Amino acid sequence: MIFKHIFISFIVISGVIALSGCNPTPSNQSNSGDGKLKGKITLSGAFALYPLAVKWAEEFQKLNPEVTVNVSAGGAGKGMTDALSKMVDLGMYSKSVSPEEQAKGAWWIAVAKDAVLPTVNAQNPVLAELKKKGLTREKFVEIFINGTMKTWGQAVGTNSTVELQAFTRSDACGAADMWAKYLNGKTQEDLLGLGVNGDPGVADAVRRTPEGVGFNNLGFIYEMSTRKIYPGLEVIPIDLNNNGRIDPEEDFYGSMDQVMKAINDGIYPSPPARDLYLVSGGKPENFLVHEFLKWILTDGQKFVNEAGYVTIKPEQVQSELKKLN
Repeated sequence: MIFKHIFISFIVISGVIALSGCNPTPSNQSNSGDGKLKGKITLSGAFALYPLAVKWAEEFQKLNPEVTVNVSAGGAGKGMTDALSKMVDLGMYSKSVSPEEQAKGAWWIAVAKDAVLPTVNAQNPVLAELKKKGLTREKFVEIFINGTMKTWGQAVGTNSTVELQAFTRSDACGAADMWAKYLNGKTQEDLLGLGVNGDPGVADAVRRTPEGVGFNNLGFIYEMSTRKIYPGLEVIPIDLNNNGRIDPEEDFYGSMDQVMKAINDGIYPSPPARDLYLVSGGKPENFLVHEFLKWILTDGQKFVNEAGYVTIKPEQVQSELKKLN
């Protein structure tokens, strides 16, 4: 199964380039005086940012062979906790930093954008109608918040009596937080459905359940090499203007690049589109971490689209760079 394969690959990668829960090693420029960077940087946190962080780690290590960048996923909540406790240098975070987290010393910069999209099984019994009509935000509220929409026939106005099965996230995460905020400003705790751990878990649960409905970050819906939707999944188009059909300007789910353009152009709503952050417990004083963040906001941005994310605007890049200085 393709998502089982992804999950296994994730574990293997984590074992090779990610060591979860290790204390960061103090790092600075080489004592040899040759100006080369060396040392170790540790990151943990949001599944949403994990694939891009892995790409950044690989490219930064190519440029700096004496640097090791360890990246591990585990959810946005873990990223913030690890960063504030200084278990890692940087936490990957996929939702807004709360006042409570700021009071605990959280420091952050935005590094990219992505979005959460609603998904169904490719064998959904009313898939043709879903693609034609989409679902409004109000109907998603009925599914995930009120629990009043019980069948797929109710969802699209047909006679189907197939009961829908909603899936949500069991781990504290940005994807669920952003999806809940889109559903009339709710929180992750308000979401109904069978809880599943992690982005790979939700995607696989929906893929295995013909009557299933869930939500995932962009990178777990579209395959990076083909830019097309993974076999077994489909995206539910959102009826943004509530007219009961998906108009041409609302039909941008055919490829990852189409969705990315819709996010960049502000057509896909925010939330569930959102900024992605790297956080730390206070402004980083480690020179190596500082240089890594500076590289991410400059040369590292060229890998953002390739990895299936949306670059932040140039003016936002400059604003984030100022936070480093």
